[in-house]
Amino acid sequence: MPNCVDVNAFLGAYPWRKVPGTSPESLAKALDRTGIDTAWITHLPGLFWRDPTEGNAWLYEAAGKQPGERFKPVPTVHPGLAQWHSVLTEARAAGAPAVRCDPLYLGLEPAGSEMRALTAACAAASLPLMLAVRLEDGRQRHPNDRAGELPAAAVRALIRSDARVRLLVTHADRGFIEEVHFGSTPDEARRIWWDICWIWGPPEDHLATLLDTIGVERFVFGTGQPLRIPENSIAKLDLLDLTPKQRAAIESGNVAELVS
Repeated sequence: MPNCVDVNAFLGAYPWRKVPGTSPESLAKALDRTGIDTAWITHLPGLFWRDPTEGNAWLYEAAGKQPGERFKPVPTVHPGLAQWHSVLTEARAAGAPAVRCDPLYLGLEPAGSEMRALTAACAAASLPLMLAVRLEDGRQRHPNDRAGELPAAAVRALIRSDARVRLLVTHADRGFIEEVHFGSTPDEARRIWWDICWIWGPPEDHLATLLDTIGVERFVFGTGQPLRIPENSIAKLDLLDLTPKQRAAIESGNVAELVS
């Protein structure tokens, strides 16, 4: 297992504004600069396409051109389209660590029948399902960006819909995480992992509080790059009073549990 795994990175252009560093070469340089060993990557423009799965082939190709486990593809699946099960089959064959679906970007009910069917299929295929609460702060969104934020109730509904499913939720803040975690059973809460990219670190106490009250084992390292600066997530950990074991768990150990 690599020493540091970024579970939340993107490649490709963003439709609402110019974002630097979206090419595979730029992302690789960012990983070198920050000491991150591996990035789980998603095809960013595909999230806004009518059929987001059309970006998956490019994603696999980009991941395959990098040495070792530098890039790990996280393909997008749309359970409202025909033959979406083939995306899961392809993901397993390609060694993808997870698949993602952001229902509100796809025009789906976040806990509707399509999402529940996808949740069950991911559970059966032993593939974690990744969902983002948001991609950008609402204050900086383009007026045409009308996608809502993922409701906490939807995460609770999906984790309850299948006793085997594992969820990785990104871009969640402290309030969202607490609402889901403390509104779930212990078994349900153990099957949800949270990335740290949207949680306030020092001098605020949000991340430290969550690590104390919910547990280090529930959190994984994520940056949201290039939409967010990767050094931000690294600084959060640097400024916390973590033991080497705790930091290693967040940076890679908990990921191993997520994909096992």
